[in-house]
Amino acid sequence: MKIIVLGAGQVGTSVAESLVSEANDITVVDTDTGRLALLQERLDLRTVTGNAASPSTLRQAGAEDADLLIAVTQSDQTNLCACRIAKSLFNLPTRIARVRSADYVEHPELLDEANFAVDFSICPEQIVTEYIVKLIEFPEALQVLEFADGLVSLVAVRAFEGGPLVGHPLKDLRKHIPQVDARIAAIFRRDTPITPEGDTQVEAGDEVFCLAATKDIRKVMRELRRMDKSVKRVMIAGGGNIGHRVVRAIENNYQVKVIDRNKHHAEWLAENVKNALVLQGDATDEKLLDEENVDQMDLFLALTNDDENNIMAALLAKRMGARRVAALINRRAYADLVQGSQIDIAISPAQTSIGTLLAHVRRGDVVAVHSLRRGAAEALELVVHGDEKSSQVVGRRIEELPIIKGATIGAIVRRLPRPETVVLRDDVAETRQFKVIMAHHDTVIQAEDHVIVFVVSKKLVPKVEKLFQVGVGFL
Repeated sequence: MKIIVLGAGQVGTSVAESLVSEANDITVVDTDTGRLALLQERLDLRTVTGNAASPSTLRQAGAEDADLLIAVTQSDQTNLCACRIAKSLFNLPTRIARVRSADYVEHPELLDEANFAVDFSICPEQIVTEYIVKLIEFPEALQVLEFADGLVSLVAVRAFEGGPLVGHPLKDLRKHIPQVDARIAAIFRRDTPITPEGDTQVEAGDEVFCLAATKDIRKVMRELRRMDKSVKRVMIAGGGNIGHRVVRAIENNYQVKVIDRNKHHAEWLAENVKNALVLQGDATDEKLLDEENVDQMDLFLALTNDDENNIMAALLAKRMGARRVAALINRRAYADLVQGSQIDIAISPAQTSIGTLLAHVRRGDVVAVHSLRRGAAEALELVVHGDEKSSQVVGRRIEELPIIKGATIGAIVRRLPRPETVVLRDDVAETRQFKVIMAHHDTVIQAEDHVIVFVVSKKLVPKVEKLFQVGVGFL
Protein backbone atom coordinates (compact mmCIF):
# COMPACT_ATOMS: atom_id res chain seq x y z
CA MET A 1 0.00 0.00 0.00
CA LYS A 2 1.27 3.48 -0.86
CA ILE A 3 0.81 5.73 2.18
CA ILE A 4 1.58 9.42 2.80
CA VAL A 5 2.08 10.47 6.42
CA LEU A 6 1.85 14.20 7.09
CA GLY A 7 3.77 15.19 10.22
CA ALA A 8 6.94 13.64 11.66
CA GLY A 9 6.09 14.23 15.31
CA GLN A 10 5.56 11.49 17.89
CA VAL A 11 2.36 10.18 16.31
CA GLY A 12 3.60 10.44 12.73
CA THR A 13 6.89 8.75 13.57
CA SER A 14 5.14 5.89 15.39
CA VAL A 15 2.77 5.41 12.45
CA ALA A 16 5.67 5.35 10.01
CA GLU A 17 7.61 2.84 12.13
CA SER A 18 4.64 0.51 12.33
CA LEU A 19 3.71 0.68 8.66
CA VAL A 20 7.25 0.45 7.24
CA SER A 21 7.74 -2.86 9.04
CA GLU A 22 4.76 -4.24 7.15
CA ALA A 23 6.24 -3.67 3.68
CA ASN A 24 4.25 -0.55 2.82
CA ASP A 25 5.57 2.24 0.58
CA ILE A 26 5.76 5.20 3.01
CA THR A 27 6.40 8.89 2.37
CA VAL A 28 6.63 11.28 5.34
CA VAL A 29 6.09 15.03 4.93
CA ASP A 30 7.25 17.68 7.42
CA THR A 31 8.74 21.18 7.47
CA ASP A 32 11.59 20.11 9.79
CA THR A 33 14.46 18.80 7.65
CA GLY A 34 16.45 17.64 10.69
CA ARG A 35 13.60 15.53 11.98
CA LEU A 36 13.07 13.99 8.53
CA ALA A 37 16.79 13.22 8.19
CA LEU A 38 16.79 11.32 11.50
CA LEU A 39 13.71 9.40 10.41
CA GLN A 40 15.25 8.44 7.07
CA GLU A 41 18.41 7.22 8.78
CA ARG A 42 16.42 4.70 10.82
CA LEU A 43 13.66 3.64 8.44
CA ASP A 44 13.32 2.61 4.80
CA LEU A 45 11.03 5.40 3.58
CA ARG A 46 10.88 8.59 1.49
CA THR A 47 10.72 12.06 2.99
CA VAL A 48 9.52 15.34 1.53
CA THR A 49 10.21 18.73 3.12
CA GLY A 50 7.37 21.20 2.78
CA ASN A 51 3.98 22.48 3.88
CA ALA A 52 1.64 19.49 4.27
CA ALA A 53 -1.34 21.54 3.06
CA SER A 54 0.38 22.65 -0.15
CA PRO A 55 -0.80 21.01 -3.41
CA SER A 56 2.76 21.02 -4.79
CA THR A 57 4.09 19.30 -1.66
CA LEU A 58 1.36 16.65 -1.81
CA ARG A 59 2.09 16.09 -5.51
CA GLN A 60 5.79 15.70 -4.73
CA ALA A 61 4.89 13.18 -2.02
CA GLY A 62 3.03 11.08 -4.59
CA ALA A 63 -0.61 11.98 -3.85
CA GLU A 64 -1.62 11.30 -7.48
CA ASP A 65 -1.31 7.51 -7.02
CA ALA A 66 -1.32 7.10 -3.21
CA ASP A 67 -3.81 4.78 -1.48
CA LEU A 68 -3.97 6.45 1.92
CA LEU A 69 -3.28 9.87 3.46
CA ILE A 70 -2.66 10.09 7.21
CA ALA A 71 -2.57 13.75 8.30
CA VAL A 72 -1.20 13.91 11.86
CA THR A 73 0.58 17.26 12.09
CA GLN A 74 0.15 19.39 15.22
CA SER A 75 -2.23 21.72 13.33
CA ASP A 76 -5.89 20.77 12.88
CA GLN A 77 -6.21 23.30 10.08
CA THR A 78 -3.27 21.84 8.16
CA ASN A 79 -4.62 18.31 8.54
CA LEU A 80 -8.12 19.25 7.40
CA CYS A 81 -6.94 21.34 4.45
CA ALA A 82 -4.63 18.53 3.34
CA CYS A 83 -7.54 16.08 3.30
CA ARG A 84 -9.69 18.46 1.26
CA ILE A 85 -6.90 19.07 -1.26
CA ALA A 86 -6.09 15.35 -1.48
CA LYS A 87 -9.72 14.65 -2.36
CA SER A 88 -10.35 17.59 -4.70
CA LEU A 89 -7.10 17.63 -6.68
CA PHE A 90 -5.86 14.04 -6.49
CA ASN A 91 -8.98 11.99 -5.66
CA LEU A 92 -6.89 10.16 -3.07
CA PRO A 93 -9.10 7.22 -1.93
CA THR A 94 -8.79 7.28 1.89
CA ARG A 95 -8.01 10.24 4.13
CA ILE A 96 -7.43 10.16 7.90
CA ALA A 97 -6.95 13.35 9.95
CA ARG A 98 -5.80 14.09 13.46
CA VAL A 99 -8.28 16.53 14.99
CA ARG A 100 -7.56 17.90 18.46
CA SER A 101 -10.00 20.81 18.81
CA ALA A 102 -13.38 20.06 20.37
CA ASP A 103 -14.92 22.60 17.96
CA TYR A 104 -14.43 20.19 15.06
CA VAL A 105 -15.31 17.09 17.06
CA GLU A 106 -18.62 18.65 18.13
CA HIS A 107 -19.51 19.46 14.50
CA PRO A 108 -18.87 16.20 12.61
CA GLU A 109 -20.68 17.54 9.53
CA LEU A 110 -17.60 19.70 8.87
CA LEU A 111 -15.61 16.53 8.19
CA ASP A 112 -17.96 14.97 5.63
CA GLU A 113 -17.40 14.61 1.89
CA ALA A 114 -18.88 18.01 1.05
CA ASN A 115 -16.58 19.88 3.42
CA PHE A 116 -13.13 18.72 4.56
CA ALA A 117 -13.57 15.20 3.09
CA VAL A 118 -12.16 13.33 6.10
CA ASP A 119 -12.99 9.62 6.01
CA PHE A 120 -11.90 9.06 9.59
CA SER A 121 -10.70 11.41 12.33
CA ILE A 122 -8.70 10.61 15.45
CA CYS A 123 -7.89 12.57 18.58
CA PRO A 124 -4.83 10.93 20.23
CA GLU A 125 -5.29 13.01 23.38
CA GLN A 126 -8.83 11.68 23.88
CA ILE A 127 -7.72 8.10 23.20
CA VAL A 128 -4.96 8.44 25.81
CA THR A 129 -7.46 9.98 28.25
CA GLU A 130 -9.83 7.02 27.90
CA TYR A 131 -6.87 4.66 28.34
CA ILE A 132 -5.85 6.39 31.60
CA VAL A 133 -9.43 6.33 32.92
CA LYS A 134 -9.47 2.54 32.42
CA LEU A 135 -6.23 2.23 34.39
CA ILE A 136 -7.86 4.17 37.23
CA GLU A 137 -10.83 1.78 37.19
CA PHE A 138 -8.46 -1.24 37.26
CA PRO A 139 -5.60 -0.14 39.56
CA GLU A 140 -3.98 -3.61 39.44
CA ALA A 141 -3.59 -3.58 35.65
CA LEU A 142 -0.70 -2.58 33.38
CA GLN A 143 -3.02 -2.28 30.39
CA VAL A 144 -6.80 -2.49 29.93
CA LEU A 145 -8.17 -2.87 26.40
CA GLU A 146 -11.64 -3.53 25.07
CA PHE A 147 -12.95 -5.39 22.02
CA ALA A 148 -16.34 -5.95 20.41
CA ASP A 149 -17.89 -2.72 21.74
CA GLY A 150 -16.78 -3.50 25.29
CA LEU A 151 -18.02 -7.11 25.49
CA VAL A 152 -14.49 -8.54 25.80
CA SER A 153 -11.55 -7.14 27.77
CA LEU A 154 -7.85 -7.89 27.55
CA VAL A 155 -5.99 -7.00 30.75
CA ALA A 156 -2.26 -7.18 31.43
CA VAL A 157 -1.25 -7.80 35.05
CA ARG A 158 1.97 -8.57 36.90
CA ALA A 159 1.65 -11.95 38.67
CA PHE A 160 2.62 -11.77 42.36
CA GLU A 161 4.20 -14.26 44.75
CA GLY A 162 1.44 -16.20 46.51
CA GLY A 163 -1.22 -15.61 43.85
CA PRO A 164 -3.67 -18.55 43.55
CA LEU A 165 -2.45 -19.48 40.06
CA VAL A 166 1.26 -18.67 40.54
CA GLY A 167 3.29 -21.89 40.54
CA HIS A 168 0.40 -23.85 39.05
CA PRO A 169 -0.34 -24.88 35.44
CA LEU A 170 -2.77 -22.74 33.44
CA LYS A 171 -5.20 -25.66 33.15
CA ASP A 172 -5.93 -25.18 36.87
CA LEU A 173 -7.57 -21.82 36.09
CA ARG A 174 -10.84 -23.58 35.30
CA LYS A 175 -10.71 -25.37 38.70
CA HIS A 176 -10.22 -22.09 40.56
CA ILE A 177 -13.06 -20.25 38.80
CA PRO A 178 -15.28 -22.95 37.26
CA GLN A 179 -18.11 -20.50 36.55
CA VAL A 180 -15.91 -18.25 34.39
CA ASP A 181 -14.50 -19.06 30.96
CA ALA A 182 -11.26 -17.16 30.42
CA ARG A 183 -8.09 -17.40 28.37
CA ILE A 184 -4.50 -16.50 29.10
CA ALA A 185 -3.58 -14.98 25.74
CA ALA A 186 0.14 -14.52 26.37
CA ILE A 187 2.84 -14.51 29.02
CA PHE A 188 5.99 -12.40 28.96
CA ARG A 189 8.74 -13.54 31.34
CA ARG A 190 11.70 -11.16 31.62
CA ASP A 191 10.58 -9.64 28.28
CA THR A 192 10.58 -13.04 26.54
CA PRO A 193 7.23 -14.31 25.17
CA ILE A 194 6.07 -17.72 26.36
CA THR A 195 3.35 -19.58 24.47
CA PRO A 196 0.58 -20.33 27.02
CA GLU A 197 -0.37 -24.01 27.10
CA GLY A 198 -2.24 -26.12 29.62
CA ASP A 199 0.92 -27.21 31.45
CA THR A 200 2.56 -23.75 31.41
CA GLN A 201 3.19 -22.52 34.96
CA VAL A 202 2.85 -18.85 35.89
CA GLU A 203 5.79 -17.42 37.83
CA ALA A 204 5.84 -14.40 40.11
CA GLY A 205 6.80 -11.33 38.09
CA ASP A 206 5.35 -12.64 34.82
CA GLU A 207 3.44 -10.12 32.69
CA VAL A 208 0.22 -12.02 31.96
CA PHE A 209 -2.40 -11.03 29.38
CA CYS A 210 -5.88 -12.26 30.38
CA LEU A 211 -8.82 -12.33 27.99
CA ALA A 212 -12.39 -12.74 29.23
CA ALA A 213 -15.87 -11.32 28.96
CA THR A 214 -15.68 -7.84 30.47
CA LYS A 215 -18.15 -8.78 33.19
CA ASP A 216 -15.79 -11.56 34.37
CA ILE A 217 -12.39 -9.92 34.02
CA ARG A 218 -11.95 -8.98 37.70
CA LYS A 219 -12.51 -12.60 38.78
CA VAL A 220 -9.72 -13.70 36.45
CA MET A 221 -7.36 -10.98 37.68
CA ARG A 222 -7.79 -12.15 41.28
CA GLU A 223 -6.22 -15.48 40.33
CA LEU A 224 -2.99 -13.76 39.33
CA ARG A 225 -2.48 -10.92 41.75
CA ARG A 226 -3.66 -9.35 44.96
CA MET A 227 -6.49 -6.93 44.22
CA ASP A 228 -5.66 -3.36 45.19
CA LYS A 229 -8.14 -1.22 47.05
CA SER A 230 -10.12 1.00 44.71
CA VAL A 231 -8.73 4.41 43.79
CA LYS A 232 -10.24 7.37 45.64
CA ARG A 233 -7.56 10.08 45.63
CA VAL A 234 -5.68 11.11 42.48
CA MET A 235 -2.95 13.71 42.04
CA ILE A 236 -2.14 14.89 38.51
CA ALA A 237 1.02 16.71 37.48
CA GLY A 238 0.29 18.79 34.40
CA GLY A 239 -2.98 20.41 33.37
CA GLY A 240 -2.32 20.51 29.63
CA ASN A 241 -4.37 18.90 26.87
CA ILE A 242 -4.31 15.39 28.32
CA GLY A 243 -4.22 16.39 31.98
CA HIS A 244 -7.26 18.65 31.57
CA ARG A 245 -9.18 15.92 29.75
CA VAL A 246 -8.40 13.38 32.48
CA VAL A 247 -9.53 15.81 35.19
CA ARG A 248 -12.84 16.43 33.43
CA ALA A 249 -13.36 12.68 33.00
CA ILE A 250 -12.76 11.69 36.64
CA GLU A 251 -13.38 14.71 38.90
CA ASN A 252 -16.98 13.72 39.68
CA ASN A 253 -15.98 10.26 40.92
CA TYR A 254 -12.61 10.84 42.62
CA GLN A 255 -10.87 13.38 44.84
CA VAL A 256 -8.55 15.12 42.36
CA LYS A 257 -5.65 17.54 42.79
CA VAL A 258 -3.90 19.07 39.77
CA ILE A 259 -0.48 20.75 39.81
CA ASP A 260 0.49 23.06 36.95
CA ARG A 261 3.64 25.17 36.96
CA ASN A 262 2.29 27.91 34.66
CA LYS A 263 0.46 30.55 36.72
CA HIS A 264 -1.85 31.75 33.93
CA HIS A 265 -2.73 28.23 32.83
CA ALA A 266 -3.37 27.17 36.43
CA GLU A 267 -5.81 30.09 36.79
CA TRP A 268 -7.54 29.11 33.52
CA LEU A 269 -7.70 25.50 34.68
CA ALA A 270 -9.26 26.48 38.02
CA GLU A 271 -12.03 28.26 36.12
CA ASN A 272 -12.65 25.31 33.80
CA VAL A 273 -12.90 22.38 36.23
CA LYS A 274 -15.74 21.73 38.62
CA ASN A 275 -14.59 19.71 41.62
CA ALA A 276 -10.82 19.33 41.28
CA LEU A 277 -8.37 21.39 43.38
CA VAL A 278 -5.90 23.25 41.15
CA LEU A 279 -2.45 24.13 42.51
CA GLN A 280 0.19 26.32 40.89
CA GLY A 281 3.68 24.93 41.36
CA ASP A 282 6.34 22.44 40.30
CA ALA A 283 5.41 18.74 40.60
CA THR A 284 9.07 17.93 41.32
CA ASP A 285 9.02 20.23 44.37
CA GLU A 286 9.34 17.89 47.34
CA LYS A 287 7.97 20.48 49.77
CA LEU A 288 4.83 21.06 47.66
CA LEU A 289 4.14 17.34 47.35
CA ASP A 290 4.60 16.90 51.09
CA GLU A 291 2.25 19.80 51.88
CA GLU A 292 -0.39 18.34 49.56
CA ASN A 293 -0.14 14.88 51.20
CA VAL A 294 1.18 12.93 48.24
CA ASP A 295 1.68 9.98 50.62
CA GLN A 296 -2.11 9.67 50.88
CA MET A 297 -2.64 9.45 47.12
CA ASP A 298 -3.88 6.20 45.63
CA LEU A 299 -2.58 7.25 42.22
CA PHE A 300 -0.12 9.89 41.02
CA LEU A 301 -0.25 10.72 37.29
CA ALA A 302 2.61 12.68 35.69
CA LEU A 303 1.06 14.08 32.49
CA THR A 304 3.17 17.10 31.54
CA ASN A 305 4.73 17.58 28.08
CA ASP A 306 8.23 16.88 29.41
CA ASP A 307 9.37 13.24 29.66
CA GLU A 308 12.16 13.95 32.14
CA ASN A 309 9.88 15.98 34.43
CA ASN A 310 7.28 13.22 34.33
CA ILE A 311 9.83 10.57 35.25
CA MET A 312 11.31 12.62 38.08
CA ALA A 313 7.90 13.66 39.46
CA ALA A 314 6.64 10.06 39.40
CA LEU A 315 9.81 8.71 41.08
CA LEU A 316 9.63 11.42 43.74
CA ALA A 317 5.91 10.79 44.39
CA LYS A 318 6.59 7.06 44.74
CA ARG A 319 9.47 7.62 47.15
CA MET A 320 7.29 9.94 49.24
CA GLY A 321 4.55 7.32 49.61
CA ALA A 322 2.10 7.50 46.69
CA ARG A 323 0.60 4.00 46.36
CA ARG A 324 0.83 3.80 42.58
CA VAL A 325 2.42 6.11 40.01
CA ALA A 326 2.19 6.42 36.22
CA ALA A 327 4.13 8.66 33.86
CA LEU A 328 3.36 9.86 30.34
CA ILE A 329 6.54 9.21 28.33
CA ASN A 330 6.87 10.00 24.62
CA ARG A 331 10.34 8.59 24.01
CA ARG A 332 10.03 4.83 23.62
CA ALA A 333 13.54 4.20 24.97
CA TYR A 334 12.61 5.98 28.20
CA ALA A 335 9.32 4.09 28.49
CA ASP A 336 11.05 0.71 28.08
CA LEU A 337 13.66 1.76 30.65
CA VAL A 338 11.32 2.75 33.48
CA GLN A 339 8.38 0.33 32.98
CA GLY A 340 8.26 -2.09 35.89
CA SER A 341 10.76 -0.10 37.97
CA GLN A 342 9.60 2.24 40.74
CA ILE A 343 7.26 3.72 38.13
CA ASP A 344 4.35 1.30 37.93
CA ILE A 345 3.14 2.24 34.45
CA ALA A 346 4.84 4.07 31.58
CA ILE A 347 2.19 5.43 29.22
CA SER A 348 3.32 5.91 25.61
CA PRO A 349 0.83 8.32 23.95
CA ALA A 350 1.77 7.39 20.40
CA GLN A 351 1.60 3.63 20.99
CA THR A 352 -1.67 4.00 22.91
CA SER A 353 -3.39 5.84 20.07
CA ILE A 354 -1.79 4.17 17.06
CA GLY A 355 -4.10 1.15 17.13
CA THR A 356 -7.03 3.29 16.02
CA LEU A 357 -5.08 4.25 12.92
CA LEU A 358 -3.81 0.75 12.22
CA ALA A 359 -7.35 -0.63 12.14
CA HIS A 360 -7.89 1.41 8.96
CA VAL A 361 -4.68 0.23 7.33
CA ARG A 362 -4.80 -3.49 8.00
CA ARG A 363 -5.82 -5.78 5.18
CA GLY A 364 -9.10 -7.62 5.59
CA ASP A 365 -11.98 -6.54 7.81
CA VAL A 366 -10.18 -5.38 10.96
CA VAL A 367 -12.42 -3.73 13.57
CA ALA A 368 -9.82 -2.93 16.21
CA VAL A 369 -6.06 -3.00 16.71
CA HIS A 370 -4.36 -2.52 20.07
CA SER A 371 -0.64 -1.98 20.42
CA LEU A 372 0.74 -3.91 23.40
CA ARG A 373 3.92 -3.71 25.44
CA ARG A 374 4.74 -0.30 23.96
CA GLY A 375 4.51 -1.52 20.37
CA ALA A 376 6.25 -4.90 20.60
CA ALA A 377 3.06 -7.01 20.44
CA GLU A 378 -0.42 -6.51 19.07
CA ALA A 379 -4.02 -7.67 19.49
CA LEU A 380 -6.46 -7.58 16.58
CA GLU A 381 -10.21 -7.97 16.24
CA LEU A 382 -11.03 -9.39 12.79
CA VAL A 383 -14.40 -10.11 11.21
CA VAL A 384 -14.61 -13.49 9.46
CA HIS A 385 -16.15 -13.47 5.98
CA GLY A 386 -16.71 -16.06 3.27
CA ASP A 387 -17.70 -19.71 3.44
CA GLU A 388 -15.96 -23.06 3.77
CA LYS A 389 -14.76 -22.91 0.14
CA SER A 390 -13.46 -19.35 0.05
CA SER A 391 -12.12 -19.05 3.61
CA GLN A 392 -9.31 -20.89 5.39
CA VAL A 393 -11.05 -20.54 8.76
CA VAL A 394 -14.85 -20.74 8.30
CA GLY A 395 -16.30 -24.08 9.45
CA ARG A 396 -12.99 -25.26 10.89
CA ARG A 397 -11.96 -26.05 14.43
CA ILE A 398 -9.13 -23.92 15.80
CA GLU A 399 -6.91 -27.00 16.06
CA GLU A 400 -7.33 -27.49 12.29
CA LEU A 401 -6.05 -24.03 11.34
CA PRO A 402 -2.50 -23.49 10.05
CA ILE A 403 -0.18 -22.95 13.00
CA ILE A 404 1.30 -19.47 13.26
CA LYS A 405 3.84 -19.72 16.07
CA GLY A 406 3.40 -16.71 18.35
CA ALA A 407 -0.22 -16.02 17.33
CA THR A 408 -3.09 -17.04 19.59
CA ILE A 409 -6.83 -16.93 18.94
CA GLY A 410 -8.15 -15.83 22.30
CA ALA A 411 -11.89 -15.27 21.93
CA ILE A 412 -14.81 -15.14 19.52
CA VAL A 413 -17.81 -12.82 19.67
CA ARG A 414 -20.81 -14.24 17.82
CA ARG A 415 -24.19 -12.67 17.08
CA LEU A 416 -27.01 -14.81 18.46
CA PRO A 417 -29.79 -15.96 16.09
CA ARG A 418 -32.22 -14.21 18.41
CA PRO A 419 -31.67 -12.01 21.49
CA GLU A 420 -31.43 -13.83 24.81
CA THR A 421 -32.49 -12.55 28.23
CA VAL A 422 -30.00 -13.41 30.97
CA VAL A 423 -30.92 -13.17 34.66
CA LEU A 424 -27.98 -11.63 36.52
CA ARG A 425 -29.62 -11.42 39.96
CA ASP A 426 -33.12 -11.85 41.34
CA ASP A 427 -34.09 -8.33 40.32
CA VAL A 428 -31.72 -7.73 37.40
CA ALA A 429 -31.83 -9.13 33.87
CA GLU A 430 -30.36 -8.01 30.57
CA THR A 431 -30.96 -8.78 26.91
CA ARG A 432 -27.93 -9.91 24.93
CA GLN A 433 -27.50 -9.99 21.17
CA PHE A 434 -23.95 -11.35 21.18
CA LYS A 435 -22.24 -14.29 22.83
CA VAL A 436 -18.63 -14.26 24.02
CA ILE A 437 -16.89 -17.58 23.39
CA MET A 438 -13.41 -18.25 24.77
CA ALA A 439 -11.41 -20.05 22.09
CA HIS A 440 -10.49 -23.69 22.71
CA HIS A 441 -8.95 -26.29 20.40
CA ASP A 442 -12.35 -27.64 19.33
CA THR A 443 -14.10 -24.26 18.87
CA VAL A 444 -15.52 -23.94 15.34
CA ILE A 445 -15.27 -20.54 13.63
CA GLN A 446 -18.35 -19.32 11.77
CA ALA A 447 -18.84 -16.63 9.13
CA GLU A 448 -19.30 -13.11 10.59
CA ASP A 449 -17.65 -14.07 13.89
CA HIS A 450 -15.46 -11.40 15.47
CA VAL A 451 -12.18 -13.18 16.27
CA ILE A 452 -9.67 -11.70 18.71
CA VAL A 453 -6.08 -12.65 17.93
CA PHE A 454 -3.00 -11.94 20.06
CA VAL A 455 0.43 -11.81 18.36
CA VAL A 456 3.65 -11.63 20.39
CA SER A 457 5.43 -9.83 17.53
CA LYS A 458 4.13 -7.34 14.97
CA LYS A 459 6.04 -9.29 12.29
CA LEU A 460 3.34 -11.97 12.51
CA VAL A 461 0.50 -9.62 11.57
CA PRO A 462 0.71 -10.15 7.76
CA LYS A 463 0.48 -13.93 8.26
CA VAL A 464 -2.61 -13.52 10.46
CA GLU A 465 -4.23 -11.14 7.97
CA LYS A 466 -3.56 -13.58 5.13
CA LEU A 467 -5.11 -16.44 7.10
CA PHE A 468 -8.38 -14.50 7.53
CA GLN A 469 -8.60 -13.06 4.03
CA VAL A 470 -11.34 -14.31 1.72
CA GLY A 471 -10.47 -16.04 -1.55
CA VAL A 472 -10.98 -14.11 -4.77
CA GLY A 473 -13.94 -16.26 -5.77
CA PHE A 474 -16.12 -15.08 -2.88
CA LEU A 475 -18.79 -12.47 -3.62
